Amino acid sequence: MAVTLKAAKREDLTKSATKQIRLNGEVPSVVYGKEEDPKAISVNSIELVKTVRDEGRNAIISLDIDGEKPVDVMLHEYQIEPMKDELIHADFYVVNLKQEMDVTVALNLDGEPVGVKDGGVLQQPLYELQVRAKPADIPEVISVDVNELQIGDTITVSDLPKADLYEITEDDDTTVATVVPPDTVEDLESEESDEGAEPELVDAEDDDEEKSE
Repeated sequence: MAVTLKAAKREDLTKSATKQIRLNGEVPSVVYGKEEDPKAISVNSIELVKTVRDEGRNAIISLDIDGEKPVDVMLHEYQIEPMKDELIHADFYVVNLKQEMDVTVALNLDGEPVGVKDGGVLQQPLYELQVRAKPADIPEVISVDVNELQIGDTITVSDLPKADLYEITEDDDTTVATVVPPDTVEDLESEESDEGAEPELVDAEDDDEEKSE
């Protein structure tokens, strides 16, 4: 079920008007779709953040624009002002609830591997998964049980349980989680340290002598 978010049309697109919208606690936004012309709107910043926090990044939102029929959308992109950590722009994409779409879903590792208890180190090279599904069937998060992983064990995309409502489109051999021996981690850290070290100046004194001559 879609969550409702109220929106207002934006007629004045000047910088001064956009600035005033933000000062009023609203986020300048655009809503568009394959068969929809882009439309400038604004939504309440607090309500948008609350919706995404409570419903998830891929939530279906019923956008209630003043004077128009509500339309089902998903938050496509957003911009944050880094200095103030404020939401300054958002793009909403009109969705067809009967049509599959490709989205990114958060990946969560559940549990503590046996290998970690034995001294190994759990590594998670992938934090998101590409998924194809109808909008209403998109999972908020995909969780993977790692409790049984021993040192040296690896979970790849091909090991993940198949779901009826969505398809993971990542390559099957993509690593999701692995438990490595502690000395492997130390070796990697050592290599990174060596790579980051400044090169030693060779024959620097000889070069100075040649210049003086």
